[in-house]
Amino acid sequence: MTNAAPRAQAARVTATADHAGRRLDNFLLHHLKGVPRSRVYRLIRSGEVRVNSRRVDASYRLCEGDDVRVPPVSRAPEAQAAAVSPQRAAWIEERVIAEERDFLVLDKPAGLAVHGGSGISLGAIELLRAARGLGDSLSLAHRLDRETSGCLLVAKRASALRDLHAQFRNGEVGKRYLALLVGRWPGRARTVDAPLETTERRGGERFVRVDAAGKPARTHFIPLERFPGAALMAVDLDTGRTHQIRVHAASIGHPVAGDQRYGQADDPIVAGYGLQRLFLHARSLTFRVPGSDRSVTVEAPLDPGLEAVLGRLRAAVPPADG
Repeated sequence: MTNAAPRAQAARVTATADHAGRRLDNFLLHHLKGVPRSRVYRLIRSGEVRVNSRRVDASYRLCEGDDVRVPPVSRAPEAQAAAVSPQRAAWIEERVIAEERDFLVLDKPAGLAVHGGSGISLGAIELLRAARGLGDSLSLAHRLDRETSGCLLVAKRASALRDLHAQFRNGEVGKRYLALLVGRWPGRARTVDAPLETTERRGGERFVRVDAAGKPARTHFIPLERFPGAALMAVDLDTGRTHQIRVHAASIGHPVAGDQRYGQADDPIVAGYGLQRLFLHARSLTFRVPGSDRSVTVEAPLDPGLEAVLGRLRAAVPPADG
């Protein structure tokens, strides 16, 4: 009688100084390459992943010396980062709008996910790594929705990543967006201070709603230009919750134009002005250069498609009486 194959054992990983300050979910996504994000989050929620023999949330930030129990899991084949064509590599490089020793800023186009995942083999970070042949030395300092364009900050060293993560966590990063909101905007600037709760639907799709049980979230809407049935807004964030701008805008009756998840079915900007995507753009980031006291501001221009929509809206504005 043959003996059964021994069961795979959980791995024990000791967090190093480079891991310190990193969220547990991000650490596991890096450590368990090829494992779907939804599976990683289930491992955390079920308690199969433990830190110092305790259950912790996905948002737990590692400390140097933490003992992380990582259960054995089957892995899908790794994304084919090496298969990126020279044309694709050149395309992603052309979208780098600022770069220094410790960071770069990418003008991410709408439709490109920030990282690979379920049904997506390559995201922005995988394309950058493949284009530069740098493996895992490039890391996302924050995230943008797939449908959102604009400034995406990438750390080039582990020490820079820790510094930038701390700046985002402490509210030190200035984040300004441009958004076209549907409807006639009354009055001047408005701040929406409403907690947000994230739920996960079938297939791992996330849906966010205003809920008193959610996490604090604050968004500032500043009107820049008004049109018949819409307003171009500058949007500043005090927090960085999932889908924050989109949910806060919809909650006050002015959804972001082109929003197929939280917007209105009969979107007049899509129907009447040729909008073909979500009108939400990460216009600028202001942050401190890692390891220094010097601040920088990086801006990403609106893409031609959004500029064309604004041009049509401006043409529809009645002329002022002379």
